[in-house]
Formats: sequence, C-alpha cells, structure tokens
Amino acid sequence: MQPLKERHVQIEQVPEGFTGQRLDNYLIKILKGVPKGLIYRLIRKGAIKVNGKRSKVHDRVSAGDQLSIPPLRQTLPKEAISVTPQMRQALTSAIVYEDENLLVMNKPAGMAVHAGSGVSVGLIDLLRAMRPSDPFLELVHRLDRETSGCLLIAKKRSVLNELHEAFRQGAVTKEYIALTKGRWPKTVNRVDVSLEKNKTVAKERVTAVEAQGKSALSEFHVLKDFGFASLMKVKLFTGRTHQIRVHAQYAEHPIAGDEKYGDKDFNKTMRQKGCKRLFLHAQYVTLRLEGYEHSLKFNAPLDPVLENFLDLLKA
Repeated sequence: MQPLKERHVQIEQVPEGFTGQRLDNYLIKILKGVPKGLIYRLIRKGAIKVNGKRSKVHDRVSAGDQLSIPPLRQTLPKEAISVTPQMRQALTSAIVYEDENLLVMNKPAGMAVHAGSGVSVGLIDLLRAMRPSDPFLELVHRLDRETSGCLLIAKKRSVLNELHEAFRQGAVTKEYIALTKGRWPKTVNRVDVSLEKNKTVAKERVTAVEAQGKSALSEFHVLKDFGFASLMKVKLFTGRTHQIRVHAQYAEHPIAGDEKYGDKDFNKTMRQKGCKRLFLHAQYVTLRLEGYEHSLKFNAPLDPVLENFLDLLKA
C-alpha cells in the first residue's frame, strides 16, 4: 500500500490469502510506517471500518472485505534489506524441510527471529528479502535469540491458522536439548509452576514464577550425567516466554550460558571449558497438518560447536 498523499478516506480490499488474519495484524502489515499504537486507537474509535461497520481489534478479515482507512501520515519506507552471499548460504543450509506449505529452519543461535527490541533485521526479514517470489512467509512461533533449533514458517495463511490452533490445543510437540547445572535425579522431572512475563526484577524485565501467572509445564529427563552438569531432554507442554530457562532456574539447575536466568559461576566454568553460548536447542517438532497422511516430525541437528563441546565433556 502506498503512503496516503490526499486527504480522503482510502478504501483497501483484502486480497486472497489473508482470510482469517486478525484485523490489527493485517493493518500493521499494510500500513508500514504507521505507529502500532495509532492503528489500535483508530480501530477502537471506529475510524477504521470493515465493510462500512465498526470492528474490534481481534476481529478476523476475509478476502474481499472493504476497509475504510482515514488519511494517515506514514514514514518513508525502510531501505531494502541487503542479504550477503554468506548470509544467504548460511540460511539456505539451515533449511531442514520445505514444501508448498511449510518451511522449517534450524535457526542459528544469536539470530533474532524478527526485528524489534533493538534488532533491525531478523531471520524472517532476511528470508523475505531472499525470496521475493514467495507471496507469504510468516513465523508460526518464536525462539529466543540465543536459542537454536527448529523454527516453523508458514507459506500459506491457511497453514498458519491451522498451526496456531494446533499450538493452542497443545497438539504440537516440541523437544529441546539443554545442558544444566549440577546433577538431576535420574527420574523424569516435571516442573509445573505458573509464569508471568515482563516482571521487573533488579531493573530488568524478565519472566518470573508467579502464582497468578499463566500455567506452564515442562518435563526434564536426564540424557547424560556429568556430575557438575547434566545433559537434559526437555519436553514442553505449554509455550510461555523463556519457559525452559525459568523452569530450570526454579529447579535450581539453570542452563549453561544463560546470562539472564543462569548461575554466573557455572557459566564462567562452562566458558572456560568451551561453551560460549546458551546451551539450549530446539531439536524436535512433531505435528499433524491437514492434507498429510502421517504426522510430521522435524529434527534440527545440534550445532557442531555444541557437539564438540559435549565430546570434550565425555572425554
């Protein structure tokens, strides 16, 4: 959508492929350069109408809907994202699986999945710049910047909606590999404590254990006991922000390399041994998708740097 130059209401028709998207998210997508806060205020005031009627932020649009949008001042479009040959090669080699519906990446550690919070370009922005012929590329879920592993990207709006519903219903299984402090009991360990994000602790915004927060359940299972550290398989039953990291901290077995929720002395020891990043990796994702005969299970291989580090610990 081009910036509005004339002082009159703009009529925008929702194109094919966007049926089911929330009104606020659709407007944020087409009104680039307009502050999100202004978009939300205009919707709530009824200044933006769908088919001539007031709508709510969470209403869903359909192909063919007519949106009436008042004159807005938009900033100039951002400069085109430049993808270096090295970055293109790195992202291409990180593709675990792809078909006409879905793209699965083995996200590198240290790369944000999207722009924001001081990050100008994320993985999804780079992919869109690399693939201008792909009409639709949207993140299905998130991974922390320092976490590596399986990341799902939908190539169709219908697939995105289906997977979002599957996540809400707990029908997507995610398994992680983590190295944690100390010796866990060899039985399966379930951590079932509610979490609340954006709590302020020592002037830093974090996710914290909070009885009034959202329910969160993680299951930890010992894969290898090193005495001073344990290699763990972690299964998520919910998907709260920083869930594994906070649950590991709560269990008094924080994750190696975790600068926000970890143990400083343990991190220092791990760095000296060769682990210089957060040791948390989304290894497996299992899901069902309409049109596929069997369940889909994706495996993102562990970073060779972490594999070599584990070999040193085992030696």
